[in-house]
Amino acid sequence: MSTATADRPSARTRLLEAATTLFYSEGIHAVGVDRIIEHASVTRATLYKQFAGKEGLVLAYLEGEDAQLRALFAEAATASDDPGILLDLVVGGIADDVRLRHTRGCPFINAAAEYPEEGPVRRLIDEHRSWFRTTLADLAGAAGLVRPREVAASLVLLRDAALVGGYLDGPDLVTPDLARTAYEVIRAHRPDQQSQQPHERHAPRDTPPPIRQSAENPRNHAESGYIRARSNPTTPGTLG
Repeated sequence: MSTATADRPSARTRLLEAATTLFYSEGIHAVGVDRIIEHASVTRATLYKQFAGKEGLVLAYLEGEDAQLRALFAEAATASDDPGILLDLVVGGIADDVRLRHTRGCPFINAAAEYPEEGPVRRLIDEHRSWFRTTLADLAGAAGLVRPREVAASLVLLRDAALVGGYLDGPDLVTPDLARTAYEVIRAHRPDQQSQQPHERHAPRDTPPPIRQSAENPRNHAESGYIRARSNPTTPGTLG
């Protein structure tokens, strides 16, 4: 066996690498099995032996994306055990992802658009997002932030928007706003920022403000008279 053959990735690895490249860059349904096996230099029988079909390959592709994100969290945990620092690393990691890796949007959002119906692919996407949201909430709680589930929901939303926005508008435009907004969310949920809750600062009125009549807008008077006339149609009168 030659050195080149010994160093060559396995057929399964080549198939998965081909699928990851093609599915993400061109779309899942746009890429047929023939393109994948040609790109991976394997036979059709090998693909079906390794993944039992295209959907199995799609699931393996998304599982690989999920595993890479989990690995990034694990790697960050080795850099620091301070939850506040880890939150900073998460924000920076999302920005790096938008700039360097996922330049065509979120692979899970893209896949969900192609698989609108309930099934194995959508269940895997739901499990990934649930894990991501729960992990962020646990991290926010460990950092001492109040309402950590709100923090997590906001960060997930920001990541979704940044990945899509980075593709549409470019990462240089999107990533500064991502970082600024994420840090505003984190800062707003620190205990020392809770002396006045948002619902107290922006409490809704119990009743709407009265309509101001003014000489500058005589139409107000006409509309008021019209309402009175409609509410008492038996009473003769003029509008206004």
